[in-house]
This record gives sequence, C-alpha cells and structure tokens, in this order.
Amino acid sequence: MTMNSIRAKSLPLSSSSSSSLLFRLRCCNNHNNNISSFPIPFNSNFPHLRSTTRFPLNCASSINFSDDDSQLPDPTPNHSSPAATPAKQTLLSILEILKNSNSLLPPAILASTLLALIFPPSLTWFTTRYFAPALGFLMFAVGVNSSEKDFIEAFNRPAEIAAGYFGQFVVKPLLGYLFYIIAVTVFGLPPAIGAGIVLVACVSGAQLSNYATFLTDPQMAPLSIVMTSLSTASAVFVTPLLLLLLIGKRVPIDVKGMVFSITQIVVVPIALGLLLNRFFPRICDAIRPILPPLSVLVAAICAGAPLALNVECIKSPLGISILLLVVAFHLSAFIAGYVLSGSVFRDSPDVKPLQRTISFETGMQSSLLALALANKFFEDPVVGMPPAISTAIMSLMGFGLVLIWNKRGKHETKQST
Repeated sequence: MTMNSIRAKSLPLSSSSSSSLLFRLRCCNNHNNNISSFPIPFNSNFPHLRSTTRFPLNCASSINFSDDDSQLPDPTPNHSSPAATPAKQTLLSILEILKNSNSLLPPAILASTLLALIFPPSLTWFTTRYFAPALGFLMFAVGVNSSEKDFIEAFNRPAEIAAGYFGQFVVKPLLGYLFYIIAVTVFGLPPAIGAGIVLVACVSGAQLSNYATFLTDPQMAPLSIVMTSLSTASAVFVTPLLLLLLIGKRVPIDVKGMVFSITQIVVVPIALGLLLNRFFPRICDAIRPILPPLSVLVAAICAGAPLALNVECIKSPLGISILLLVVAFHLSAFIAGYVLSGSVFRDSPDVKPLQRTISFETGMQSSLLALALANKFFEDPVVGMPPAISTAIMSLMGFGLVLIWNKRGKHETKQST
C-alpha cells in the first residue's frame, strides 16, 4: 500500500506515563480511505522531544506531509554543515598525500643525485656534521612507525630471519673483503679505498630495504623490518668486530668509540620512537603524517650531499674506479641474497617474495652510517669515498629492482589470467 499522507496525532498523557509519549499514525490511501493506526512508544530520554506533542518524520519523496506537518522543524541538530564536509575531506586528502609521500623517494633520490653532479653547491651546505643527526631522524621515524606486533608476526619465521642475518653479516662482509682485494691488487688502489668498501659491507641493512620490500611484496614488509632491526641493533657489536677482523691491522679503528656512536645514532632514536608509540600514541598520530615527506627529503639530501662534497674525486679516474667497484659490490650482494635464499627455501610456498626480500636486505646497506663512521674514525678522507658513492648507487639499484620485479609480476599475472 502506498501512503500519500501521514498524520501524527498526540494522545492525552496520563499522570502515570510521564516518562513516555504515545503517538498514533494515521496512514491514508488514495484508492480507499482506509485508515490504519498503530501506537509507537517514545522514551522521554530524548530531551529535545519532551516539549513537543508532535512526532516529525523524514519521509521519502513519495510521501508528503499534509496540513502543517511539513512546517515542523527537525529537532535533530545537524552537526556537519555542507561547508564543513569538503573542508574535512580536503584535510583527509592532504593527510593521505603526506602519508603516501614515500612513493616519491626514488625520483627524489635520482633528482638529488643529478643535482649533486650538475650543480654541487646546491648540496654542499649539508656537511658531514649533519649526517649523524639525519640518520638518527630516519631511525626515529622507523621507531615511531613500528610496534611490538611487527616483531611478533615476523618472529614466527626464525629460519627466514636467520637467513637474512647470515646474508647481512656473513655473505656481505665476505664480498666486501673480496672487493677489497680486487681494489688493491687488480686496480692498484690505495688500501683506504678497499677499507671504505669493507666498511660499507660491514654496516647494518638500510631502512630503504623495508620500503623497497613494501613496494614489491607488501606481505613481507614486517619480516624485512625485523631483519633490518636485528641487524641494526646487533651492529653495535658486530660491525666493530668485523672491521677489526678484516681490516683492523691495516686501518686504525676506535672500537669503543664506534660502539658508542652506533648506539647514539641508531639504538637510542629507534628506542625513543618505540617508547613514544607505546606510551604516547596521540603524539605519534599527530606527527606520523609529516614524517614520510620529511624522511624523503632527508634521505634524498643524504644521498646527494656526499656526491656533491666529493664530486671532484668522483669525476677523477680514481672516482670512476671506485664507482665500478661499488656497483659490482652491490650487484653481487643483490644476486647472492637472491640465489642463496632461493636454494635454501626452494620448497617454501612464497619462495619468490622471500628471495626478493632477502635480496634487498643483502644488497642495500646503511651507507650513511658507514660514511658517518668513516668521517669520524678513519684518518684518511679517501675511506669515505666508497660510502659516499654507495649512498646513491645502492638506492638507485634497489629501486631499479623494484621497478623490474613489479613489471615482471604484472606480466606474470596477465599470463596466469
């Protein structure tokens, strides 16, 4: 039955029913004037309806109020005005853009690299004294965006974590020492150049490997975070030990000073971020949207500034040799991580994503940390040239693999469908 009009009549209130109102609806039909009515009890807990004996209805367009019913005001307050809704949507869009600004990291690093080579003065203001605070900020951002759940989920795969750790602190340092020998014996470079390559090979994994894993295999991001976090935390002890074993007799190293420096640059900022996220979540929610764009800016500057500061050495014949050695080192590390994990976990259902994750973990190092350590603990400034070149090369090669693997994954998806 289609209702063309609705009337609401109030019934007399008895003294014993002061807590409720009883309304009777009269529904009229055009074809016959049959009237059907039913009572609706209404609780008086709604104070804005206590003073009225009419029950206003918001009806569909096919239902019209008769008489003066259409003139009744809507007692329900309207909290969202039409002007406020677009403003709120705009604010949410801005926050979403800020949170997703990490997608600008590859082009930002490429632009910073080109800018450093074409116009070095644009980045030479970012001297070596800013590297440690910048790296600490990046570590703090990682801590703010991490939680205990990330570790709990990934710790259910101890074999994969051990494989990533093995690639980080066994395979990679051995490759670094191999290229140390090649640099000194084959290329005839000073031992300080080889020491710089070993330094890059002995530091922890780069946080950029987590983002590269997220872009390629999002489901593996927690595992990558745990791998990088473990290597970063243990680098306090492992990195000085490896440097002492591999090049300690050739280049003087302040092991105690390095332990303190790594603790100050890496462990403390990550711990502060985790504690802030744990005990002050509202503060984290307030600052979290602005951390991605700031991290992109800091990472891009940190990638280009070392090139700008050492542009003359890099453009020299010595720099070209270092560039070739650094590219070969990172390429071999990417390949070694991919091949070794594929042979160990060949029966795993997610072997391909796991191979890519461990490849990123093995091939991408915290070159900024290596550069900061080189500037602080090595007397020869040439030691800092391999880490300076590695900051840009590692990022460009890693995100180049992201593009290749994503394109291959889309092609495989099309073939399977």
